[in-house]
Amino acid sequence: MASSSGSGTSSGSSGFQNSGSEEDLQHLMDQRKRKRMISNRESARRSRMRKQKHIDDLMAQVAELRKENNQIITSMNVTTQQYLNVEAENSVLRAQVAELSHRLQSLNEIIEFLNVCTGGLAAEGSYGFGESADGFLNNSWNHLYLNQQQPLMPSANMLHY
Repeated sequence: MASSSGSGTSSGSSGFQNSGSEEDLQHLMDQRKRKRMISNRESARRSRMRKQKHIDDLMAQVAELRKENNQIITSMNVTTQQYLNVEAENSVLRAQVAELSHRLQSLNEIIEFLNVCTGGLAAEGSYGFGESADGFLNNSWNHLYLNQQQPLMPSANMLHY
């Protein structure tokens, strides 16, 4: 029995040592757990900071893009207005071209009529419309034409191009 008591004693003492070792092991595991928790908290804090910085950067980018978009819209509106002004001016010019073409055609018809009526005298030394070489106007058609000259203004029905 001595051997059994010896083994009981040794197991009792080893049980005491195990109990201390288990306590130390538990303490070591608790320390590691605390370190891990602290490390995880710090990592989470850094992650939140990175996320916040990313959000701040995106918000700044949104503000910059909105500003740029407003500038582009303003520029586009100015360009559109300039285009409309040029289009309106082109319409007026087209109407004036049509009116001038019509007047030129009328004048050519008058010249043709005068040439037919005078028997081609205009081609033989007259300068047209009864103007002689010395520069005097002697044709009643000229007086009529000169007295009825008007500034070139397009009529309202000509502005629809």
